[in-house]
Amino acid sequence: MLLEVRGAKVAYRRGRKVFEAVRGVSFSLDKGQTLGIVGESGSGKSTLSKALALLLPFSGGSALYEGRDISAFTRAERARYRRSVQMVFQDATGSMNPRMKVRAALEEVLSVHRPELGRKERASRIAELLDSTGLASSVLEQYPRELSGGQCQRASFARALAAEPSVLIADEPVSALDVSVQARILNLVRDLRERLGISVILVSHDLAVVRNVCDNVCVMHAGLFEESGPAEEVFAHPRTEYTRSLLAAVPDVARALRARREEAAAREARP
Repeated sequence: MLLEVRGAKVAYRRGRKVFEAVRGVSFSLDKGQTLGIVGESGSGKSTLSKALALLLPFSGGSALYEGRDISAFTRAERARYRRSVQMVFQDATGSMNPRMKVRAALEEVLSVHRPELGRKERASRIAELLDSTGLASSVLEQYPRELSGGQCQRASFARALAAEPSVLIADEPVSALDVSVQARILNLVRDLRERLGISVILVSHDLAVVRNVCDNVCVMHAGLFEESGPAEEVFAHPRTEYTRSLLAAVPDVARALRARREEAAAREARP
């Protein structure tokens, strides 16, 4: 088991009051697996993902990485965990340094996590990252504000991949993009999982975003998991009214994904 969460809780303090955003959830993630965490805004899914990335502390329960409780990690072990578990944020532009061009952002990650690489090796690695995320080399000399939404999100994926993680947490990576760009980013997530064997936690408010990508899904509401299980089973036989309401609001992301796959197959079939 790569990552196992047992009864995890995350709480915020608001003055003298404590608000429990995550109220005790459990799940497991195997190597090469994709898990979807779905729920409406305020359900606690982003809070959970930030705690898994060590951006927030757990207030209860435990999270085990490769069998060890992350709360017991030494400083050096926490640093290795941060490299192994990378996060891609919803606001790609806001998550990147506005004063850094894309090349500098990628080189910064490599200098921290791969300090043994020389100049030529770093350049080669950056070229690989661009290829993996479908970016042209011209973006290297651009600032985040100069990129389109889709380009910036791909650059955000490239920056996370530069650390060579085992787990990639993607928190609402397509919610700010139009449907056609959403389809490209979701195809990128699937491709990264298949080619690199990375485990992915895909956080979204929309079941359509995860149904074509994820092996398993957890439906989150008010800090708890309403239901969880294999994606196809949850989609075909939702047990709760909340999950059924999410399914009723499914947009055209799935249709766009199918259309793009059909177009690609048609191009390949041409003589």
